[in-house]
Amino acid sequence: MKYITHPYIRPESLEERSYQLSIAMKALDGNTMVVLPTGLGKTAIALLVAASRLYNGGGRVLVLAPTKPLVEQHLRFFQEFLMLPESAGSVGSPFAMFTGETPPEERAHVWKTSQVCFATPQVIKNDCIGGRYSLEDVSLLVVDECHRAVGNYAYVFIADLYLRVAKKPLILAMTASPGADPVKVEGVYACLGIDRVESRVESDPDVEPYVHEREVEYVSVALPPELQETLTDFTTLVTARLQSLADLGFAVPKPERLSIRALSALNGQIQGRIAARDPRAYRAASLYAECMKLRHAISLCESQGSGALKAYLARLASEGSSGKASKASRRLSHDPLFRNVLRRAEGWTDELHPKAGIVIRQVREHFKARPDSRIIIFATYRDTVMMLVDLLSREGITCEKFVGQANRDAEKGLSQKKQLEALSRFRAGEFRVLIATSVGEEGLDIPSTDMVIFYEAVPSEIRSIQRKGRTGRSRSGKILVLVTSGTSDEAFRYVSQRRERSMVSGIRGMSGQDRQKPHDAPQHTFPSWEGVRTPLMGSGVQHTPPWGSVPAPLVGQSGLDTFLTQEPRIVVDDRETSSQVVETLHTLGADIELRRLDSGDYAIGDRILVERKTARDFMDTLINRDIFGQIKKMAEAVPRPILIIEGPEDLYRVRNIHPNAIRGTLAAIAVDMGVTLFFTADGEETANMLYVLARREEGSRGERKMHPRKSYRSLREEQEYVLTSFPSIGLKNARLLLEHFGSLKAVIDAGKEDLVSVKGIGEKTASRIWDLSRRTYS
Repeated sequence: MKYITHPYIRPESLEERSYQLSIAMKALDGNTMVVLPTGLGKTAIALLVAASRLYNGGGRVLVLAPTKPLVEQHLRFFQEFLMLPESAGSVGSPFAMFTGETPPEERAHVWKTSQVCFATPQVIKNDCIGGRYSLEDVSLLVVDECHRAVGNYAYVFIADLYLRVAKKPLILAMTASPGADPVKVEGVYACLGIDRVESRVESDPDVEPYVHEREVEYVSVALPPELQETLTDFTTLVTARLQSLADLGFAVPKPERLSIRALSALNGQIQGRIAARDPRAYRAASLYAECMKLRHAISLCESQGSGALKAYLARLASEGSSGKASKASRRLSHDPLFRNVLRRAEGWTDELHPKAGIVIRQVREHFKARPDSRIIIFATYRDTVMMLVDLLSREGITCEKFVGQANRDAEKGLSQKKQLEALSRFRAGEFRVLIATSVGEEGLDIPSTDMVIFYEAVPSEIRSIQRKGRTGRSRSGKILVLVTSGTSDEAFRYVSQRRERSMVSGIRGMSGQDRQKPHDAPQHTFPSWEGVRTPLMGSGVQHTPPWGSVPAPLVGQSGLDTFLTQEPRIVVDDRETSSQVVETLHTLGADIELRRLDSGDYAIGDRILVERKTARDFMDTLINRDIFGQIKKMAEAVPRPILIIEGPEDLYRVRNIHPNAIRGTLAAIAVDMGVTLFFTADGEETANMLYVLARREEGSRGERKMHPRKSYRSLREEQEYVLTSFPSIGLKNARLLLEHFGSLKAVIDAGKEDLVSVKGIGEKTASRIWDLSRRTYS
């Protein structure tokens, strides 16, 4: 076996593969997306590029991956193969791993001393927004599972920031499954500033020797009579609601064609009619919500089985009987046919769907043939995961769940630490079957996994490829896909196969292409590395990066920032970091501090708190939660409370609420609570409003006044105004106190008993006046 030879790679450790070398060298020429089947060494390519960049230009490498287990996997790989020399004055390891569990202060310190950092993207985004460190000296940004770089995912923000601030930027993006939709793939290119694509498929001559055989078997499963009967009842329930929608004038799909796409089209019709203020549209929206619930129940019945369905029906019944239930939940849970299905489900004790038995049989047979192997079972829903854990455990097969961090009802999720511990035990052979939701689909490398079972077919070609890629990585493997005959399972199987073929066809045409960027795409210029030569790993050939130089700044001209004062400071609640608002504030140059706020979403100086709500969130909070309690808490905390209602939606059309109720709510917030209301079109406009507010607050000359009124018509009004500044004292109570005691001094000098003796003043209010007027200022 031939090994890679490089000053920064451990001798005789990393196998030399021609396709990896070829891709790595081309990736040094510009921002590159690498599309490579799972198990063929995308991380090895990243290592080769990282070693070259660090050896020739220094700086640091930042490796991003979407989950902590994947981040930890990359860290272990680099620690095994990358050999960095000790620099003068260096302390600790050159490798660092950042996740949300790493304290911010520790991340800021470790960043300064590390050369290669591995992190989840949200952590890096938060740290950059909070100004904890800069990406300017990062010479290579590795983006794993780069197909996620769309919309408001943190990859998009980081890539844009990196290409703007880094002195020597280079992006290496990696994925096994970019997707079959050319428009979405092009969107990923644009978000990451990709210049070229390097791809391989398993049949390429330079890749084929390293591909291990993977047998894919589809097992057709018949739905048992008990579940077939239940499915018929659900179809009857759906048909009735679709007929009601048709009677209201909506075009509806046939019950047997009630796909998510069909439901989305139906919802589009309903929202259009709501916008047109059609009163019947609100009734339609409620019926649509019932259809969504029933569609999910049908999916569970067809693909998951009686256990998952029983748990879901119980949740629907509980939801419908609660005091805060929506009309849709109440109506569905009280439907006689639904009640009949619920009673029938309560009598199910064992799993009825044949899939569960097939899984047990296949697992037993596989372990008989390969006693030292591992099996990963994928299921979409946690209820199914837990059912399989219980069944396999009862059969004496050691297994564990692998799910996300969020808690669902009584079922607790797995923290990132527990996820890593579970994978470590699985690798070590402490248990032999890992039963995972989608959180286990991306990138996990368990070399001894010889079998992967899909409990259901998935329509996404990306998810399907990711699942299949968990086996056949170091030796041959088997993939078993369970498909319920005559159901959505079958449709998903064929959709996924078609999309996978389309994606492979598209990948074949990608390789070696230099992308032609649209004229309006941002142009990122790569700086010159004068005199630098890059050793071609394993060959001894020299390669010089052909990057152009950056024009020198014009001498004698001052930049705009010369005339600007220090950027305004805004404290942002750390739960807001995924919003467009925070990204725009960072782009505007605001000095942002991230921390958890007791109330409000943004704090400006010591006088302003801002609560941001989208139009829909505002209406949902008004109906389902305590909007007045939330706003009141903010209003009592600062002299200048502000509520921003964001979005293009018309408040009066978002929910079926009488317009006067909405007007009354706005009036109470503005007049009774003294909260300033702003309406903005989107997150960008909200950010600009916050920026202007912060500029004005920091730019105010002289001492800021705590009270808005500047002049009064009489001494009496001034006395009233001073007393109303006490908590819980309104104008009425201020007048009662002043009329009773005669002066402000007498009110403040009065004891608690004397204050309570005034009609309308309770013990709580009296205690606050007495305590506040005597407490030491600190």
